[in-house]
Amino acid sequence: MTGIPVCVFAKPPIPGRVKTRLACFLGQVEAARLASAMLCDVWSVVHNVAGVFPVLAAAESGSFPLDVPSERVWLQQSGDLGWRIEGILRRGLQAAPAAIALGADSPLLTAGHLDEAIECLNRKDAVLGPSDDGGFYLLGVHDCPSGVLADLPWSSEETYRGTAQRLKARGMRVGTIRSLFDVDTFADLERLRSQLDLLPLTIAPQTRKWFDEISWSASSFQR
Repeated sequence: MTGIPVCVFAKPPIPGRVKTRLACFLGQVEAARLASAMLCDVWSVVHNVAGVFPVLAAAESGSFPLDVPSERVWLQQSGDLGWRIEGILRRGLQAAPAAIALGADSPLLTAGHLDEAIECLNRKDAVLGPSDDGGFYLLGVHDCPSGVLADLPWSSEETYRGTAQRLKARGMRVGTIRSLFDVDTFADLERLRSQLDLLPLTIAPQTRKWFDEISWSASSFQR
């Protein structure tokens, strides 16, 4: 392995099994297409950053909209989110001095975010990229002791804070990079569309394409 493994956590974009909150408004098929587009955009950023080893941390076996060599598809183990993140990070740390876990729900990710994370890991023991909803979209570490992410308040406004406190309690120096937001709700989707209008066309091209293909208008969807 050459470079820091950056492990993108994702589910196969199967209708009815991804983006279930958005499926209430978009329908299951379009929600799955959106998940697929966002994953493609995040993966493209990771794939094109120098000094990293892109990994698809798959929640289960299945069809993904990516051309990924089999040795770069790592299946998550069973358990809660903390246990699954730990397992993937420890696998990366077996072959590299640091490893990064990355979510696939923040399509505004850029190479700059990953460069910041890697630079931070040159100075700190761990790095977190906070999400605006109180979670985090990125976690990088040099060491991942068993249980370090156990029993944290997942999927809550306290996830980022609880994780940072836990890492510090284990004696780690923790750095923070710029925040992003996950696209989980209809409000997130409206915010994403508005921000894309202000950003270069090179950012999130597949997600932009999805918006164009459905002729996006927030008023077209019942909330």
